Amino acid sequence: MAEAQPGVNAEQTRGAIFLVLVVRPGPMHAAQARNACGDLDALTRAVGTRDVNGNLTCVLGIGSAAWDRLFGPPRPKDLHPFREFRAGPRYAPSTPGDLLFHIRAERTDLCYELAAQIMARFSGHVIAVDETHGFRYFDDRDLTGFVDGTENPSGAARLFATLVGDEDPAFAGGSYAMVQKYLHDLPAWHRLSTVTQEGIIGRTKLDDIELDDSVKPAFAHNALTTLVQDGTEIKVLRHNMPFGKVSGGDAGTYFIGYARSLQPLEAMLEAMVIGRPPGTYDRLLDFTHPITGANFFAPSLDFLASLTSGEPPALLTPAAAVAQARAHPEQPGALKIGNLKGVPQHE
Repeated sequence: MAEAQPGVNAEQTRGAIFLVLVVRPGPMHAAQARNACGDLDALTRAVGTRDVNGNLTCVLGIGSAAWDRLFGPPRPKDLHPFREFRAGPRYAPSTPGDLLFHIRAERTDLCYELAAQIMARFSGHVIAVDETHGFRYFDDRDLTGFVDGTENPSGAARLFATLVGDEDPAFAGGSYAMVQKYLHDLPAWHRLSTVTQEGIIGRTKLDDIELDDSVKPAFAHNALTTLVQDGTEIKVLRHNMPFGKVSGGDAGTYFIGYARSLQPLEAMLEAMVIGRPPGTYDRLLDFTHPITGANFFAPSLDFLASLTSGEPPALLTPAAAVAQARAHPEQPGALKIGNLKGVPQHE
């Protein structure tokens, strides 16, 4: 099998940056973006040598419309635009996204530096529609106070859950990714009693023990995001991270799930929003809501290697990288409602 991008199945780190870009219209911008994609692995290794214990990784994901523009056929057979779900006040929207860079390291400066080098390399050819800086919160807790990612697979089960195999041999070693940025109503959430919160999540808050089925509500988050087919539980890998400000403003969870198909990720989201059965929805959505939604395919290292020019990318000095990344003021640094106006919609 082709070699997967190492960041897909890497262990959780202390920091992360989630960077979502849209490639500007026109064949020149598409060609430049395609070439820059081929440099990513070498660029990540070059920045990572500044601290080999920093565990710097970067996963590159390609959106559905961008795949056609940058590479053409063939395309990963399960790659398609994000499916929106709506039920009453609950809404999981689809938002623009051609390129995803999921950057992680034990040091936030390494994440920042690689993000700056990436933006400098793509400068003038892309629009940044979202940049979210995540952090590890104690023992992998979310801002709700509960541990996140407890049910992630490990070992061989993790590889089986995340990596495309013989079902699509041309893209074996790749992985599908779904991202959503959730904003929490933390004051409302923390007004709930711990017992009520535990019923909504389906686990105990302090020691992270799953509630027994005899007491777990049908609307519990972990009940609705458990997917069983033909008696076998279908796993996905979550690399979620909290983000936010303490002085007010946005705070929440950046959800990112990797799987060998988008189907289980979509089935879980549908169960959360619509309900299983319909109406029995995830009560966590009474206290949090997504403002973004996009699908990507993270091709194998072999695929990315085929895009390289063979020349090592020139690494800018840290100050120069940040300066060049900011050289185009039309590029917003973080997603706001207004940022989506005028952003190319390819679907």
